[in-house]
Amino acid sequence: MRFVVFDDVQLGCVTGDTVIDVTSLVPGPATPAGPLHRLIEAGITGLDAALEDRELPRLALSDVRLQAPLPRPPKIIGAPVNYLEHKAEMSVVHSITDLGVFLKAPSSVIGPGRAVRLPYDDVRTDQEGELAVVIGRTARDVAPEDALDHVFGYTCSLDMTVRSTEDRSTRKSFDTFTPVGPAVVTADEIADPGALELVCRVNGEVRQKTSTADLVFGVPELIAYTSSVMTLWPGDLILTGTPAGVGPVHDGDRIEVEISSVGRLEVTVTAVGARPHGRRPGRGGEPAGAACVTATAS
Repeated sequence: MRFVVFDDVQLGCVTGDTVIDVTSLVPGPATPAGPLHRLIEAGITGLDAALEDRELPRLALSDVRLQAPLPRPPKIIGAPVNYLEHKAEMSVVHSITDLGVFLKAPSSVIGPGRAVRLPYDDVRTDQEGELAVVIGRTARDVAPEDALDHVFGYTCSLDMTVRSTEDRSTRKSFDTFTPVGPAVVTADEIADPGALELVCRVNGEVRQKTSTADLVFGVPELIAYTSSVMTLWPGDLILTGTPAGVGPVHDGDRIEVEISSVGRLEVTVTAVGARPHGRRPGRGGEPAGAACVTATAS
């Protein structure tokens, strides 16, 4: 199934160019986490029978406004340097094997068609296209061979990154820095998450192109490793890492991430409200050092 959240808090299943409104099938009251999160927490993995038995509202996909499918995930977990070609382009010694994972702020999530806001006008911000894994049930110390049993589905994502001196979680947690969507495709629709093609374009030009077969930690290994560190909860997002081809984005740019069998996510970029890095709170107006514009590995 292909789930989307649309308009305000409506949950839909996409079939072709049609959205079937299944909000009435989701248990519990509305919450900021959204209807898809409630469905995942309830352990509902398929609605095929309900779609056949009930007369549910149907709308044209072109007539609805899509939102982030998981607007407030419990956790967003990032996988740094999880493609060897990206390690080489960033000229870094370590990969995820040495670095482990990091956390991003849930408040950084936006949905398709929204704008990434550049925080600084004098420090580079890069696009990083990634496959995102949606956890379906609680996982702790999961073996790699059992890891995919804990996956609800997959979606497209961007891990926007400021190339400055701060810690990864800071550089990647600005509001709007985790575009997600437009749909979450359930795990049964993806035969092998290690055999997907990912393409990221900026203004129509291909910047990143890879297969998830080239991940250092594939999806099972990534879930196993992460669950050895922290308990994974239903609705958690794991961003699996970005391939070579990251680069700066600017005001007015359009970014697309397309993943085979998963979908295509598109957002824009705006510099409205951007300010000098050296004038951020806590700096007291001190000019930013030269190191602030040095590329730092994702």
